[in-house]
Amino acid sequence: MTMKKGWLLLCILALFGLTGACTKPAAKTPVDKADPLIGLSMPTHSDESWIRHSSFTIQYLKEMGYTKFDELIVKGAKILVVAAVNGEALGEVLKKAADAGIKVIAYDRLLMNTPNVDYYVTFDNYKVGVAEAEYIIDKLGLKDGKGPFNIELFGGSLDDSNSKYFYQGAFDLLKPYIDSGKLVVKSKQTSLEAVATPGWDGAKAMARMDNLLTAFYAGGSRVDAVLVPYDGLSIGVIASLKNTGYGTKALPLPIVTGQDAEVASVISIINGEQTQTVWKDFRVQAKACALMVDAVLKGKEVPVNDTTTYNNGVKNVPTFSNPVTSIDISNYMDLFNAGFYNKTDAVWKGMVK
Repeated sequence: MTMKKGWLLLCILALFGLTGACTKPAAKTPVDKADPLIGLSMPTHSDESWIRHSSFTIQYLKEMGYTKFDELIVKGAKILVVAAVNGEALGEVLKKAADAGIKVIAYDRLLMNTPNVDYYVTFDNYKVGVAEAEYIIDKLGLKDGKGPFNIELFGGSLDDSNSKYFYQGAFDLLKPYIDSGKLVVKSKQTSLEAVATPGWDGAKAMARMDNLLTAFYAGGSRVDAVLVPYDGLSIGVIASLKNTGYGTKALPLPIVTGQDAEVASVISIINGEQTQTVWKDFRVQAKACALMVDAVLKGKEVPVNDTTTYNNGVKNVPTFSNPVTSIDISNYMDLFNAGFYNKTDAVWKGMVK
């Protein structure tokens, strides 16, 4: 493939690594200083979903002809793609970027309380919550008047701007059933602040589920559904449930939702434990991001489809929002049929045919 002019700068950094250097490649191509540099920063290089986000983004940018280099703002990057651990913690860095004429695209997580973010690429985060709540409503038969059922609610980390959209999307649908008594939250913990999970930490979700079961379900009542916004938390919630006797014929596991279709949770779904996850095809978001980057660098109109939903406390950030898909035991093979996972990989041996 003929390579376009331009260099792709890839840095998988922690929050304040934006002005540092990345690991240098073994062989370094001389830099044409007229070529644009692209900075890409993800919050971690250990979490499965973020590894896939970064790898797909790299793939599409490479297909557009951009190549790797090794430094960031100090080398004159023309655009930054930033997925922040804490959406409010980069104000000074973003101001420096703006002062240097560098465009900023927030990736997956909105950069909050700053005027210095130009675009946002994400999935429809409100609909993630909607998909989780719709699944609970459908499987419990709430629209048919069944109930009451016991439910407990989990939220994401409060320092992640997406958490409020996930939770609001779900709670808006569940609230009428809570108000009518068809869904009972025995803990009475229903605000995002009360149900949030700091750092999206699965161990903390497990500990909170332990406490809920001990405090509110020790007298013989059972929990029928648990709203969980992310697979990494779902695994912790399920571990807690199983430790207290759930997962048997006499005491089946409740409905447990999730998000990201991570390998462990897909396996859990196949094994009849986790009930549902929301699939966000990272390839779709990565491609949308690459197209936005390309448009910015070429001075073309940047593709966006939402200019009103995502307000970061200072302004509505022009956004490209991508669709999501609900996955359970009935359609998990869509992940393989679409090539998101490869069923010949060792992790799926004996599980997926």
